[in-house]
Amino acid sequence: MENQWFTISVYSENSVGLLNRISGIFLKRHINIESLNVSKSEIEEVSKFTIVVYTTQDWVRKIVQQIEKQIEVIKAFYHTDDETIYQESALFKIASNLLFDERQIQNIIKESHAQIVTVARDFFVLAKTGRRFEIDEMYEKLEPFGILQFVRSGRITVSKAKMPITELLEEFHLNN
Repeated sequence: MENQWFTISVYSENSVGLLNRISGIFLKRHINIESLNVSKSEIEEVSKFTIVVYTTQDWVRKIVQQIEKQIEVIKAFYHTDDETIYQESALFKIASNLLFDERQIQNIIKESHAQIVTVARDFFVLAKTGRRFEIDEMYEKLEPFGILQFVRSGRITVSKAKMPITELLEEFHLNN
């Protein structure tokens, strides 16, 4: 089987130590977590982990099975990129003089559909939301001018197909 990108969604009770146990599952198999985001879900007191990995379908299936064995986990799913709608966000901190002295910077901002978040005497900050490759492209364009700081969020995603998790979560919420 060939490696590809997978997004794993884990719905769980909000529990201390669960993230450590989940990351241990990946560690044992020597699979790198490329992106991680944890947030509340559509049901109160239920968290959603969004984990992005580059591996085979066989490995991702085994990982999801191991994750579901954790007591606090309600349900885990995995999807390919084609089966989801996803975004990432990034912030770029750049020297202020470049905003005014380098016309190319203004073109990059426009072409990338980025936003200027703040402008200070010594720096300005750009925000870019999009797919990983779009953020990578903007990074490559800005890098020759000098990036003072760069940070990127984990992936956030929703599935294109209807997810049976809503009914499971509602049932979980009613029973607790």
